[in-house]
This record gives sequence, C-alpha cells and structure tokens, in this order.
Amino acid sequence: MIVQHMPEAFIRSFAARLDELCPIKVQEAVHGMPILPGNAYIAPGHSHLLLEKSGNMYRTVLSQSPPFNRHRPSVDVLFKAMAKIVGKQAVGILLTGMGKDGAAGLLEMKQAGSYNFAQNEDTCIVFGMPKEAIALGAVDEVVSIKDLAGRVTLHCQRME
Repeated sequence: MIVQHMPEAFIRSFAARLDELCPIKVQEAVHGMPILPGNAYIAPGHSHLLLEKSGNMYRTVLSQSPPFNRHRPSVDVLFKAMAKIVGKQAVGILLTGMGKDGAAGLLEMKQAGSYNFAQNEDTCIVFGMPKEAIALGAVDEVVSIKDLAGRVTLHCQRME
C-alpha cells in the first residue's frame, strides 16, 4: 500500500506508469478492493488509504476524513491503520519527502511489532520525513534507495 503526496490528477497516470515498469500489478486503490499478493495499491489523491480485515483477507478502505499533517492522503493515516490491523506482520517503509508525515504512524507500527525502513539522507531528495521518523526511534534500518528492495526482501524472507 502506497501513499504519495501528489496532486489528485497525477495519481492514476503515476500508477499506470509504475505498472508498466514493475513486475507487480500497480493500481490506484478503489474502496473495498481485496489486497492481493503481487499487487500494489496507491492512495488516490482525494482520499486517505487504510485497510480493514475481512474474514481471512484484507481490503482497501478510502476515507474522506480531514487532512492529517496537512495531507490527504496522509502516510500517517495508513501507517496507524497498519499498526492497528496488521501489527507485527507489517513492514513499514518511509522514503524521501518534506515534513513529518509518516513519522508518528511509523512509530505506532514499530510499537505494534512491525519492522521499519527509512531511506538514508544521501539518497533522499528531501530528508524531512525519514529524518523525523529516525529521530522518533521508529526505524529499524536506514538504507540507500538502491539497497532498499534487497533489504526488504531479505527481511520478509526471514518472517516466513
């Protein structure tokens, strides 16, 4: 599940472009979609992206609740839902960005038992969001963007 601070009009084309480039299916999230392996769901520019447990699976939830940290969608809103619903089976990743959105939610994820990554300063365009999460103690590993996929994959293999 992905939250990207972008204007609403660009999210669909961003998702389509990532879908062309990535080996997994990438799409703009729609309310109630089943969350399936091998798929990525990007928050639409007009709504927070959360999830709910439905039987033995998860589904996307879109919310028009007010902006959080001046953003809708907000990374914190997604991370807080992940902490509450997925807990220690979640992996959090916070990449380059301005401000502090995501830091408090990532800390809640860590407190719920998740393992969290942040992009390192050298490879960030703007180190604001990862820096805030690191300062809160919400991050287990700080890695370069080029090493991130490998480190996340390795961690997930250890979880199995």
